[in-house]
Amino acid sequence: MPQSPAPVFETADEISAETSVVVILQAAQNGFGPRAAALDAEMDGILSRACSDPAVLEQSGACVDVIAPKAMSVRRVVVLALGRAEAVTTLSLARAGGLLAAHLEGKGECAATVVLDPLAGVELPAAEILARVALGMRLRRYRFDMRNRRQGAGADRTLRVQMIGAAGPELKAALARINAIADGVEYARTLVNLPPNHLHPDNFHDHLEPLREAGIDVEILDAARLKELGMNAILAVGSGSARPPRVAVLRYRGKGAPAQPLAFVGKGVCFDTGGLCIKRGEQMFDMKADMGGAAAVVGLLIALARQGSPVHAVGVLGIAENMPSGTALKPRDIITTASGQTVEVFDTDAEGRLILADCLYYAASRFNPSVIVDLATLTYSVMRGLGSVFAGLFSTDDTIASRMIAAGEKVGERFWQLPLDRAYDEGLQSPFADIRHHAKDMEDGDAPYAAAFLRNFTEDRPWVHLDIAGKELADKDRPLGREGATAFGVQMLEEWVQSGRVAN
Repeated sequence: MPQSPAPVFETADEISAETSVVVILQAAQNGFGPRAAALDAEMDGILSRACSDPAVLEQSGACVDVIAPKAMSVRRVVVLALGRAEAVTTLSLARAGGLLAAHLEGKGECAATVVLDPLAGVELPAAEILARVALGMRLRRYRFDMRNRRQGAGADRTLRVQMIGAAGPELKAALARINAIADGVEYARTLVNLPPNHLHPDNFHDHLEPLREAGIDVEILDAARLKELGMNAILAVGSGSARPPRVAVLRYRGKGAPAQPLAFVGKGVCFDTGGLCIKRGEQMFDMKADMGGAAAVVGLLIALARQGSPVHAVGVLGIAENMPSGTALKPRDIITTASGQTVEVFDTDAEGRLILADCLYYAASRFNPSVIVDLATLTYSVMRGLGSVFAGLFSTDDTIASRMIAAGEKVGERFWQLPLDRAYDEGLQSPFADIRHHAKDMEDGDAPYAAAFLRNFTEDRPWVHLDIAGKELADKDRPLGREGATAFGVQMLEEWVQSGRVAN
């Protein structure tokens, strides 16, 4: 896979004599702790003078870089600012870690020792502080690159980091979790970053091998099986492509997990031209990422399985290409879905809700889940309404919704709850079919109508619909990732699952 090697984190008790780069984690208005103070004394007070301006350490993620005197075995000391103690959170730590990784890479460093002395006023455990910095370093170091002629291509060096300042067992457990999260995020990013000629319905199953390696069962339903199941909506979406659609069914059950699973449904449109209602060229450029919901489900299950989480989760991925041809889905077609409900089609570029209709019903009827969550890059209207800050969340259960929103705030994947009101059902009435698949007013706010449509296929299970359109790609480097795929949703759902497990 075209991605750089993952950083390696190790625990240590003290700074090794072979260490050439030391990173001190330092909050504003905190004096140096014992290890940092010892280094500062050995350097004749250079560190304390470099950090003497109080504003220096108040900008979380700022790196104060000091070259050590020749007499020292340590060559470089970096003071990583964490901001004011009362403002330190798991998210701010991760972002600081990401900025640190970018700084070290810019200096050509591939090894460092990160040192944490006690931080007055920071309530997080030491192991969690170090682990969240490590998470940021991993996520920022991820690189997807298919250039054969990039300088150093194929020879990216592994970043090796020793971490000091927390009890070994607690730190190892915290690092195990963040490494599992990063594994899931990075693989989801890779799936979205892959070009459409490298990832499509014919070979999607080949890219699910990491799931199998993690102990997750993978079942592929081909077009013939979908026809037997009456999944005519996804078949209709894929009917214009030379590559028939599939559904991937993923099952993970950790030790001691309950019998009733959580179900996660992902939209996996590997490329979306809009079908016969074809998109403009500039709208089509990023449509390789229209499978971001399916990728997020893959990443979530990897994250849960690799940390051995005692949860029961299933994933249902609707995999297709939406292409124009003589056999493509047409406006005013009427389709009988897997649920038995008939749907009158209007805009063929609103294909995602058709795929989800069959996949939601399949998940609900086959697995009897306690909750169904779907993720989809679904509507332009959610992007227009919420901009770049929030993704849209619709739910039949306000308690679940509030917990998800809180989980998202903790990891930096923000959601805003939007209305799932019965009044929207009026715009989905059809004189010829059980339901329209799009509102009558094509310019009306589409996101709540799409959610109202999808609710009809959930079999009255507690359900959350996450419209993550516009969040699947970043157009520039950010603290927690480079330009490209974001894997939006993986961290929020992992946090929601794990915090819910602890709460229950």
